[in-house]
Amino acid sequence: MDEVLIMSMASPVFDPLSQAFTDDPYAAYRELRASPGPVYYEHFDIWLLSRYQDVAAAAGDKTLVRSLEFFLSPEEIQEQKVRQNWHDMPNHSRFVQFSLLDSDGETHDRLRRKVFREFTPALVARQRGMIQDFVDRLLDRLLQTGTIDFVEDLASQVPGHIIGSVLGVPEEYAGQLRKWSEEVVQYFDVDRSAERKAIAERATTEFYELLKELIADRTRNPRDDLLCRLTEAHVAGELTEDELVSTCMLILMAGHGSTIDVLGSGMHALLQYPDALTKLRETPDIISTAIQEMFRFESPLPFFHRYLTEEKTIAGERLPKGTKVGLLYGAANRDPEQFEAPDRFNVERTPNRHLAFGGGAHFCLGNHLARLDMEIIFSTLLQRTRSIELLDEHPAYKRGLSVRGPKRLDIRLVAA
Repeated sequence: MDEVLIMSMASPVFDPLSQAFTDDPYAAYRELRASPGPVYYEHFDIWLLSRYQDVAAAAGDKTLVRSLEFFLSPEEIQEQKVRQNWHDMPNHSRFVQFSLLDSDGETHDRLRRKVFREFTPALVARQRGMIQDFVDRLLDRLLQTGTIDFVEDLASQVPGHIIGSVLGVPEEYAGQLRKWSEEVVQYFDVDRSAERKAIAERATTEFYELLKELIADRTRNPRDDLLCRLTEAHVAGELTEDELVSTCMLILMAGHGSTIDVLGSGMHALLQYPDALTKLRETPDIISTAIQEMFRFESPLPFFHRYLTEEKTIAGERLPKGTKVGLLYGAANRDPEQFEAPDRFNVERTPNRHLAFGGGAHFCLGNHLARLDMEIIFSTLLQRTRSIELLDEHPAYKRGLSVRGPKRLDIRLVAA
């Protein structure tokens, strides 16, 4: 490693597995943004982008892709998987390591077209009544309890139920889907121990077994849901079996973790900034703006990576073809060059062109559904409570580079 590269390495402050980073990643992000160019993180063999303009440019650049096949042979891809401990995971490789999220070009466009129309604003809006009814019934019970863990008792209950309903998975599997989703995606983070590897493969296999049963049922008994429409596309030869299963898994996983995390961090932010909570109670019509600020303030997916398909200058650094580039959305969304007072939670912030949903070809398909879930949850909660109190001033957040959200959030609800 030459002298220039050594000078560009991430400092000890950037340690995604440390407790200090878990408690406050923004100190590390500030230091990264102060660097004149991208910063090399040796542990992940990746060049990190942290400034808003650099991250936004990379997110929209078609020469940066997710798939290794654009610049490596199958043999080279396998060698890299072995180096990174992504090998010996047959079902994880089939259904998780390949997906709409990790494909590009014609394959990505074809898969995206199959699900895009299901998540347009107009079609998502049709779910409002179903979501409202579920949230009302959930709050009927929780308001009688009073003291709850917001993450477990409320936030984690809604997104999985809703995305499961849209796809066509029976409600009794909602809890299991959440567990599988968390166990599968945890292996995408920095910590790839043998134990976590085994958990991810087992969860993927169990997930696959359920989906096989549901797909077989839709083949025999068609009905009006997304799973049936995707199954029909498979029967028509428009999707392979692996593409069908991986797409269903991705939809279910994407509909769980990040929405649960931003619900938790959004509630935490409102309780940390009581003026914001008061403002939202007094002017409920700013709920959409407040939700966008929740995504900016604590981006639930703060990290995403791409690969260079050609030699290219990125943020002033000439990088070779095949270089892995890390897009730190969490850092970009606190960049003072883009956002006034970025470390302040402002429910009236406008404009708010955050990057929490990514950009370019991989812009989040489910963003409309996630925001509708949040709008209904927070609006209903504020309408039906007189006060909400934070019981733990320092809730523990999830560890890692790829996630951001509280593990639990103890609060007291006082009914209106």
